[in-house]
Amino acid sequence: MNRSADHSSLKQYNNHYNMRKSLPFLSVIVFAGIFAGCQVESKTPAEEATGPPNIVLIFTDDQTYSSIHALGNQEIETPNLDRLVQQGTTFTHAYNMGGWNGAICVASRAMMISGRSVWRANQFRQQWIQGDSISQTWGKLMEQQGYQTYMTGKWHVDAPADSVFQTVRHVRPGMPNDARSLTPLGDQENRPVGYYRPQSENDDSWSPSDPQFGGFWEGGTHWSEVMKDDALDFIDTATAREDPFFMYLAFNAPHDPRQSPQEFVDRYPLENISLPASWMPEYPNQENIGLGPKLRDEALAPFPRTEYATKVHIQEYYAIITHLDQQIGKILDALEASGKMDNTYIFFTADHGLAIGRHGLLGKQNMYDHSVRVPLMMVGPGIPKNQEISSDVYLQDIMATSLELAGIEKPPYVEFNSFLDLARGDAEQSSYDAIYGCYINYQRMIRKNGMKLIVYPDANEVLLYDVAHDPNEITNLADDPAYANQLLSLFDELQGLQKHFGDTLNLQPLYTAVQNQQEEK
Repeated sequence: MNRSADHSSLKQYNNHYNMRKSLPFLSVIVFAGIFAGCQVESKTPAEEATGPPNIVLIFTDDQTYSSIHALGNQEIETPNLDRLVQQGTTFTHAYNMGGWNGAICVASRAMMISGRSVWRANQFRQQWIQGDSISQTWGKLMEQQGYQTYMTGKWHVDAPADSVFQTVRHVRPGMPNDARSLTPLGDQENRPVGYYRPQSENDDSWSPSDPQFGGFWEGGTHWSEVMKDDALDFIDTATAREDPFFMYLAFNAPHDPRQSPQEFVDRYPLENISLPASWMPEYPNQENIGLGPKLRDEALAPFPRTEYATKVHIQEYYAIITHLDQQIGKILDALEASGKMDNTYIFFTADHGLAIGRHGLLGKQNMYDHSVRVPLMMVGPGIPKNQEISSDVYLQDIMATSLELAGIEKPPYVEFNSFLDLARGDAEQSSYDAIYGCYINYQRMIRKNGMKLIVYPDANEVLLYDVAHDPNEITNLADDPAYANQLLSLFDELQGLQKHFGDTLNLQPLYTAVQNQQEEK
């Protein structure tokens, strides 16, 4: 078995890079959702030059942090994402909090648009359904500051997109249509097309490049290409205007069904793809932690997982990311040609990560880094080039950062924080003491000081990882007496974070049980 250390060449992220160089860009582009915050007491470099900067968000779906060539994955081709890494600052430890149902993207995007943490965002979206509080959304805050606001692509937020943004094109659903509605999940023998596959090396029931399977091919043009064309059209229009713009560009890729033209699939022969270091045939005790064969994401590959099936899914994942990267490159080229790049900031991120074979899992409904951690790059004036910052942030901090850049005072309901001072080198530490994670009532997580605790209340189980030295989260230290104090301390702090974020799940019975077990050892 050829297992790489999850692409062992992934860089050892460093928080003290040389910050001496700054970009000549003067606009704000947000590649992953932006929520602005913090009152600006002095003008940004962009404002001093030509007024408020432009902000462009490029937001992808299901893209894990380790899927970019320039950040250490030597098996994937991402020349334009590499371009962003080289031209700006990368936050190597950016996280999503999780979600209140299997569609983690719903929670992630609600947090991004509202600025509220996960459980309060869930409460707030009920107001959107009734048409209330739209004025508090990210798009409206930017509009009130004089921005042209534009959105295209995946929305998956309860508020109507055209009530949040002034101009909206091709609003896409949570995922491209597939065949699961025709055949219920759970039966691997009578499986929907594209699920529980490939069963063997001779399984030709699915092709990622064949338009007959619909999905990203619906409408005749790949959705990523449609979104790229939408972005180019808006850039042409914005070039002739003086007022600043805010672009929310939300790709559905690389969400499944992971489809792309055959030329992109052909770039990734299976013999060149490594299995993840944490690969296993099946994750233990899945049903008690909210996973299993009936969860849509997990039903894409057969149970138990095979090495061959895992490599096929990785192949399709890499192919659609490389196709996506090509579209991003054309957007970057258009921005540079527009004459607006000297007053533009760019943010790139994803709504959450994806397991894609790690720990016997495929989806994002878990608390491992592959599923809660995303790439996050920022490019713009005053932002050092080719810099990596390892301080923990949330991806939704983009919203607060964009507000600060736009000169908007952060409203009190925005819980996320600007990382502009970190990017510019004016701060050395994150504004978060620890990172919190959740999945429905099945899973909870805290990550602090290089350690991570995962709690499964229904399974009466806890996991402890030294992620600073075990980044692939392979060795569970929960039963090691040497870590007993750290385990209990993290568990106690997790309950404090629950209270802080309005999480009502009662973990005290499990905490008491773990405490008693530790005392007996």
